Amino acid sequence: MIKKRKFLKRFCALAALMGAYPLCVLAFTWSHVLRSDLQGGRHGQLDAYRHALASATVSYTLGEWAVNLTTSVFEWDDKDSNKMDRQNNRIGAGIGSTVESFSEIEPAILQSVQKGAVNSADLNQITWLPVQKWRDGRLW
Repeated sequence: MIKKRKFLKRFCALAALMGAYPLCVLAFTWSHVLRSDLQGGRHGQLDAYRHALASATVSYTLGEWAVNLTTSVFEWDDKDSNKMDRQNNRIGAGIGSTVESFSEIEPAILQSVQKGAVNSADLNQITWLPVQKWRDGRLW
């Protein structure tokens, strides 16, 4: 009975930790997204920024493998928006794995987005879709 209770406590603690991590990543990412002056909440610069920032955060804290796994689950088809997201996730993961401190993540991502382009063929450049393909609304 004591072993069962101890196992249950450990299981609950691990489950709480696993649930808290994504919430922390989302809170950090959205706190910057909501304050950003970038445009194009869906398929534009702001979307590229959001993907790259979240991916850099995950890569810095867990590793690029976690970004690759998440990307393969959520961005699996060949729609233009998913291709864009895969590229931005990969670039963000690369930035997250090379910065020396957590505080360097957001400035490095913003700089990368500012050097980005519409439909960039350069696999090392942040990209987004043309304005005509942006969805209505800043964030959705």
